Amino acid sequence: MQDNMTQVTPPKKPDGQQNDGPKFGRLLVVLIFAVMLIVVITLASEAYYTN
Repeated sequence: MQDNMTQVTPPKKPDGQQNDGPKFGRLLVVLIFAVMLIVVITLASEAYYTN
């Protein structure tokens, strides 16, 4: 039964493009942006509601 099965190989990337693993730089930028947005919302709501 295994003789009838074809071997599946992952698609190959074109020359010059190598997968060096996950890109954590983009994720880090997004996380920093999210934290900064939360800080801005917190400070803005504190300034608005303390009047």
